[in-house]
Amino acid sequence: MAHHGTITGLRVLDVRFPTSLSLDGSDAMNPDPDYSAAYVVLTTDRADGVEGHGLTFTIGRGNDVVAVAIEALRPLVVGQPVAAFTEAPGAFWKHLTGDSQLRWIGPEKGVIHLATAAVVNALWDLWAKLEGKPLWKLLTDLSPERIVELVDWRYLTDALTPDRARALLEALEPTRGLREAAMRRDGYPAYTTSAGWLGYSDAKIRRLCREAVAEGFSHFKIKVGADRDDDCRRAAIVREEIGEQRHLMIDANQRWDVGEAIEWTTRLAPWRPLWIEEPTSPDDVFGHAAIAAALAPLGIGVATGEHCQNRVVFKQLMQAQAIAYCQLDACRLGGINEVVAVLLLAAAFGVPVCPHAGGVGLCEYVQHVSIFDYICVSGSLDGRITEYVDHLHEHFVDPCVVRGGRYGTPLAPGTSATMKPTSLADHVYPGGRVWRELAWREG
Repeated sequence: MAHHGTITGLRVLDVRFPTSLSLDGSDAMNPDPDYSAAYVVLTTDRADGVEGHGLTFTIGRGNDVVAVAIEALRPLVVGQPVAAFTEAPGAFWKHLTGDSQLRWIGPEKGVIHLATAAVVNALWDLWAKLEGKPLWKLLTDLSPERIVELVDWRYLTDALTPDRARALLEALEPTRGLREAAMRRDGYPAYTTSAGWLGYSDAKIRRLCREAVAEGFSHFKIKVGADRDDDCRRAAIVREEIGEQRHLMIDANQRWDVGEAIEWTTRLAPWRPLWIEEPTSPDDVFGHAAIAAALAPLGIGVATGEHCQNRVVFKQLMQAQAIAYCQLDACRLGGINEVVAVLLLAAAFGVPVCPHAGGVGLCEYVQHVSIFDYICVSGSLDGRITEYVDHLHEHFVDPCVVRGGRYGTPLAPGTSATMKPTSLADHVYPGGRVWRELAWREG
């Protein structure tokens, strides 16, 4: 389907939510986050007025820095034909990441890459809306050859070639329809982090665990890393509340050195965590490998990815057998194109993808990623579970829906990340209504 028209505008909003007031999102490294989004709106000269909405996630201060980086990408996007992306999305991704002067402040990492994610995801939202399809359906309707063409293969071919990736996709192509029907019927399995924020009281943890059990969740994650005795007590509480048949995961949010990670996690082994997430620096491939080797006899896997900056670091983590679970982030990577690259790598290495979510908008994105992964790339739900955090979904036009511990399959066109105009206006920083009222109270 040809897409006529030209991208005529790019608007950026610094949107922040004061989640630090209730300690939602609190962990050992990030005690008081304000969930935020550097939010992009792409407009065109098309008569139908379709817009592309995209975002990248931050936790408050610095969201304005990402917004400035998005502005720096404006000349690479505004004035381009819509078809320049929809007919060659892989080439357009290279165009966005290939400006030599902007690339210098990456390359493909840090603030410029977060900005790239917001713009790329807005482009995918525009394309999906033009097709009248949810993102997962747009992706699953692509041929194996077109999916492979989404990816920038530079730096990856020592681990996975385009030809091998195409073969993986072609092997699953005849049975896509069966898995799509299963997703439409059953949805995708989710786990909850909402019961385990570090700032919550024991009573609140017990209440939230009981509510989540009643809602049908089978996997529960808690934050650890501030105090060993406190972590042991909280792990015991969660295990007591969820029983022996459900799964507990723990997340240190990069708090530890390698030796400390091994010792601390070993201390928590009696409560049988399925994984330890972000045990150390997200860039330390050898460190993750050492932790993985030490904890394997205890049956505890290593999970990481929400701060894994690009496909190259994921490639190394998999080559080093350093992770048992790949937790890619749709906004930390350079948008959907690079997400597809990591999904293909993970399938080739046999590593289950359990995307990072929570925040604002990340749950909306990951439902599409996980459903596409199941239908086209991995073909399996074994070991796969997608994060869910019950915060801020009311601000989206078509929010994710989780029932019985599973993501419902989204049907509305787009990426599900379009926010309500009133929510955007109220939470723009610092002039939106919510922030003006907070300033008035504190003043």
